Amino acid sequence: LHGSPLTDAGLALLNPALSIHPSLVALDLGDCMLGDEGINLICGLLPPDGAKSGLKELTLSANPGVTSKGWGRLAIAVAHSSQLRVLNLDYNPLGDQVAGMLAVAVASSRTLEVLDLEGTGLTNQSAQTLLDMVENYPTALRTLILAENNISPELQQQISDLLSEGEEEEETEAREVTAREKNPWICQTNSSSQMVLMTSGLGDSLLAETEM
Repeated sequence: LHGSPLTDAGLALLNPALSIHPSLVALDLGDCMLGDEGINLICGLLPPDGAKSGLKELTLSANPGVTSKGWGRLAIAVAHSSQLRVLNLDYNPLGDQVAGMLAVAVASSRTLEVLDLEGTGLTNQSAQTLLDMVENYPTALRTLILAENNISPELQQQISDLLSEGEEEEETEAREVTAREKNPWICQTNSSSQMVLMTSGLGDSLLAETEM
């Protein structure tokens, strides 16, 4: 629906169908002339943890009619969403105050991996808050787009480096888990005895069998 002159009234007409759609995972409402009422409706498509499945990708680019109150409401929904992985808010006049709220949402979210804040009126103040968040708190975030903001290249690079380090650590952990799965030690326990069977990594010979 990107670029449609939808407005809050149009989204209100669509919302019942969107809410009950059984498999809707991505929604693009960029440049749709939305305001705070529209954001309230969208928050209903981001159910909290333990609720029904919801959106995994949401685009709200270029909707300048949304106020800081509306973005604050969205930040709360994102923080508690059990599904959302990609959030595009580029070319909205967010400013540092809204960016601070979004930083809290990102730190709270266990699923958000991509956040696009290109051209949203941010300064080094926002970048420092985001840097502190990435540096000091575990987060699922892997990509943060900050182009076309009044942010120093040094701060942008620091954030990028930290996100890259987190991704590399996850890949290393995943490889270690895979290696353990391929070379299991089999333990069996019953009421009378415990038997430990140790096999080689190739699984082709029994190295030891011990009764304890």
